[in-house]
Amino acid sequence: MTRSHRTRATAAVGLLCSLALTTACSSGKESTGKGEAGPVTGKISVTYLQKQGDQEYFVGEAAGARAKADELGIDLKVVNLGNDANKTVSEVQAAIAQKVNGVIIVVPDPAVGPQVVQTAKDGKVALLTSDDQICTTGSDPAACGKADLVPRIGFSGTQMGSEVGKRAAAEYKKANWKAADTRVISAWKQDVTVCGDRVKAAKQAFGTAVPGVKTIDVPTDNTPTGAQDKIAATITANSGVRNWVVWGCNDENVAGGVTALQNAGISPDRVIGVGLGAYLACKEWGSGKPSGMKAALFINGEDVGALAVRTMYDKLKKGKEFPAEGFAPTTMVDPSNWKSSGLTCG
Repeated sequence: MTRSHRTRATAAVGLLCSLALTTACSSGKESTGKGEAGPVTGKISVTYLQKQGDQEYFVGEAAGARAKADELGIDLKVVNLGNDANKTVSEVQAAIAQKVNGVIIVVPDPAVGPQVVQTAKDGKVALLTSDDQICTTGSDPAACGKADLVPRIGFSGTQMGSEVGKRAAAEYKKANWKAADTRVISAWKQDVTVCGDRVKAAKQAFGTAVPGVKTIDVPTDNTPTGAQDKIAATITANSGVRNWVVWGCNDENVAGGVTALQNAGISPDRVIGVGLGAYLACKEWGSGKPSGMKAALFINGEDVGALAVRTMYDKLKKGKEFPAEGFAPTTMVDPSNWKSSGLTCG
């Protein structure tokens, strides 16, 4: 999703969590660590498995993870899983065969969660997720009890969604639109729990500030082209709508929606897109052309990668239990301030 300077990742992690992961950066619940090996006395070896490893956010996450691993003297291997759920399990098995001490994982499909958890437990390696949740007892983290969720490092979906919804509402009020002439497109991959948390919170925050605007939920694959295709069909089916608000799980959904609206002949002044990530939004703003992408929440993948590696190190070297969740910071940006925010736009 985004990239930033390594120094920012290191500073953010140090500020947030290096001293008190289980208090400042967690919900308070700790994992039991059952089935894991004891503290490591020698050099630590960790494998970081990522879905969509060529996506900008995850490129940044890998960079942050490597920088933190170098700082801590960890032997780190990063593997791109793409969108292959089958590769997920085989790569966990390969990591265990290579005698790693810990695995950090972003799963392409949460359905593999129980198998990943059991494989790691049998191999006596510490398991930590980043970004997306997985459940120890079922394929759907949304239906999983909190005690059965694997510890996760990432962002607060509820907090992020709320910020997106609030900013969308502020832009809506500034535009002086009417509810009857407006529709909200809410786009996300609907089997990803953290995505559901984000869009639900966005809808609630927007609706509290701006009641009466109807929302159209659009299932996507979380890619720009996938979102564009699905949202284009939605626009066609709602040809009488004058104004559009777009949010989603990530920048890809919003960028795809903004493009679909543009292709449908809807001018940027009739579109309020609020991205989540800012790594695609900044490219829109960098062109200097009018855009329907009015703002985006900057989430820094480097911070998450660094924090995940630090959290794994504290577990393996110091015996500190994983927090249930550890969160990195976020910042709302727009065409006026994104360059000064620390966001780099590749």
